[in-house]
Order: sequence, then C-alpha cells, then structure tokens
Amino acid sequence: MKEPVTCNRSTCNSPKATSLSIGILFAPAITFRLNGTYWNKDQKYSGEYTISKEGKNLILHSSSGTQIVPDHFTLTPENDETTNFDLLNVMIGINFHWQRTEDQKFKGTLKIMDEGKHLTAINILPLEDYLLSVISSEMSATSSLELLKAHAVISRSWLIAQKIKSEKLTDTYQSCIQDEQQYIRWYDREDHEHFDVCADDHCQRYQGISKAYTPFVQQAIEATRGEVLVYAGEICDARFSKCCGGVTEYFENTWEPVNHPYLTKVIDSDTQSSTPDLSQEENARKWILSTPDVFCNTRDKAILSNVLNDYDQETQDFFRWQVSYSPSELSALITSRIGIDFGEIQSIEPVERGVSGRITRLRIQGSKRDMIIGKELVIRKAFSQSHLYSSAFIVETEKDTSGAITRFTLKGAGWGHGVGLCQIGAAVMSAKGYDYKQILSHYFPGTQLESIKNVNSSVSFAATSSINRGGAVES
Repeated sequence: MKEPVTCNRSTCNSPKATSLSIGILFAPAITFRLNGTYWNKDQKYSGEYTISKEGKNLILHSSSGTQIVPDHFTLTPENDETTNFDLLNVMIGINFHWQRTEDQKFKGTLKIMDEGKHLTAINILPLEDYLLSVISSEMSATSSLELLKAHAVISRSWLIAQKIKSEKLTDTYQSCIQDEQQYIRWYDREDHEHFDVCADDHCQRYQGISKAYTPFVQQAIEATRGEVLVYAGEICDARFSKCCGGVTEYFENTWEPVNHPYLTKVIDSDTQSSTPDLSQEENARKWILSTPDVFCNTRDKAILSNVLNDYDQETQDFFRWQVSYSPSELSALITSRIGIDFGEIQSIEPVERGVSGRITRLRIQGSKRDMIIGKELVIRKAFSQSHLYSSAFIVETEKDTSGAITRFTLKGAGWGHGVGLCQIGAAVMSAKGYDYKQILSHYFPGTQLESIKNVNSSVSFAATSSINRGGAVES
C-alpha cells in the first residue's frame, strides 16, 4: 500500500508533494535531448540520445556510442530548477482533426519503458507543476485570470479523482459490450496501465513547458493551490469539453454507467432557464437547427483567441456545423474507423439521445448488417476521419428521382462530449465578469470548493467556500 502523501498550500510544490506520471510519447524509437545533467543510478547523462529496441534489449544511442539500458530506464535531473529535457516528434491531437507532431520541452524526471508494441516516454513531476502546463496546453496562456483559476480547480480535481479511482478499479471493470446486435464502448483513463494519465486529449492536454507560462497562469495556480471541487465528501470527477452546444450532458451517457449528480444537465445561459426534452428526436432536431442565446454561442475573436490555442483556432464552426457523405464514402469510412463492414449504408437512425441532444446509441442499417453503436466517442469516430465534433447531430438523407440515396448530411451542435465545464462558455462568462467560483457553480451544481490536506486513499479537507447553485450565478 502506498504511503499517505500530504498536499496543502505550503507543500504541494515541494519534492514531497504528490507526483504524477504522464505518458507523453509512444514510438518504436524515442529521441530526446537532456539540457543539463541527469542521473541514472551512478551514471551521468547530458546531450542528445535515441533509445530503441533491438531484440529483447533497449539500446541507448549517442554520439559517443551505444549501450544496453534496462527497461524502465529512468533519468533524474540533478537540479529541478535549471535542467529540462526535450522530446522530439511528439504526436499531439491523436486521431483528432488537429493531429500533428512537435518537439516539446519538460521539467522533472524522464522514464522510458517497453510496452511491447512500442516504447513509451513518461514524465514524472509534482502535481502543481503539471497543472501549470495543463492550463497553458488546454487553453491559451493569455486567458483571463478567473477562467484560468476555474480550469486549475477542475484539472486538479479530475487528476486526483482519477488517482483515487485507479486504486479502486478491479479486474472486472468493463468498458465494452459487443455482440451481433451492438457495439457499445466508452474510453477513459483506465486504458493506461503504466502511468497515471496521458498527455493528449484522451486525458488532459499536457505539453510540458513548451507552451508559454504567463503571470496569469502562475497566479491562477497559486491563488487556487490545493483547491478541489467536492460533492458528498468526495473529490469530483470534474470533466470539461470545448463547446457544449448550449446544454451539458450526463456523465453516464458518455462513460461508465455511474451517476455523478454534479455532472448533469446545465443550460449554458444566464437568460434561458429551460429547454424542451432534448432526448426526444423532434425537440433535438429543432434545438440543433437553432442558434439559442447561450454563453458558448459566440464568434467574438478576442474571447476565442484567449481560450483557444493556435491549432484550436483552426476550428471555426464549432457551435453549429455540418458534414456530408455519399453512401459509398460513408460505408468505407465506417469500416476503416471502427472495423465494422455494414455494406451499403441504407439508413442512420438515432436510438437514444442524452439530455443535451447527443446521440448515445445509433442504429446503422446496411446491406450486410443492422447494428447499434455507441457511446458518443465511438459514434464520433465512426463518422469522421478524425473525430466528429460531437454526437449531437441530426441526419438528413437526399435521394434521386428513383429513390436511391445520394447523400447523408449530418448537422450538429457543439465540440466535444459536453460533460461538465464548457470551455468556450466559461470564457464568455469570464468576459462578462463572472469570477471562477461563479463559473464553477454554474457548471458543477451542488459542489463545494475545498482545500486538500491529504490526497491519497484517505482524503480530508479544509472547507474554503460552498458552491451549491445550479445554473449561472448572477454577479
């Protein structure tokens, strides 16, 4: 059993603070540059290296020659403050429309291990140092202070909740149901066995110190140091997505069938207090084809440039969008993306929608099979070469004069799963003068903001304030 680790305002950034392991790079060979002195046991390393697998051995290559190194090869910095390392050709946005490679710089310890199919580069560092990067990676480092503070709290809460959850997982945990009639799957951080979280959108974006830290980012971390969201005595599994499309979604409609009362339906507005039942098809259609007065319905370039990183700004139509495919294009796409050959696609029918209008179960009828797929990420994966913006969409079918289908057009709402905080909506709230506590209260109704004293299997808190209102809180 792990020893308890304390984490409070005075110790969270010390060497004894909670440390995290983050999977950064997955490749047959990994090239890195040590900027300063690093140690593995009694051997000193500095400069550029490539590590690869040859037979059963890991081989470290450098300008001075090669050497066999052990699995879980770990390099520890001699000085945490002045040394850092670069990882070359790191893939980001994996399987999303902004996928690309870039070189990234990191502080902390570097560990390289053999996971069979590939080598994995893992960064180990304290939680609060990790948060500095996550906030700058997930959003623009020039975002407003209140928005950055809100994101610091939810990123910290999510991370600690995952560490606690991982200790409770059993071998019976199931994330896929598949037979001849259905393919239902959800994805979460349980996919990672050898590190706490990954560095990409699957978990939380973490790009080391590659993204610029601003005084606001550092101030946001310091002002909220140790603060987490709590519901019924437990740290919240605080989720977030880019744009909810006007209404947030239930947790259980995206991930495992567990109800978190604070991850519920929230109308992203301070003027609209209700919506029709968006789980009903006709209501969902009208909603998706409308442009409601909600926080995340914005084209304000100043706000968007503050909340979105450079490659996120390449996405223009995130609030309402559409894509279109011929039947043959769609059939080939679905087969390549989820490995199920439906033959010629004959119909696409939502079977079940969540409270935000997102489809959780979708029936696809083809010439070869008739099957239901879900949950939302499987649906998004099936209908895009990367990932569809969201599963909140309607399907319009075009036919020629003979009645043959010529086109399927998907018209949709939002960007992401829609659970928890809506990043663009929160940015608009911040621009309107809401502080971070009001932002958190809007997206996570019924929660409390508390300060961590112990983040291991037993957790105690010092209450700092209460957040217990649903909907937007008037300033």
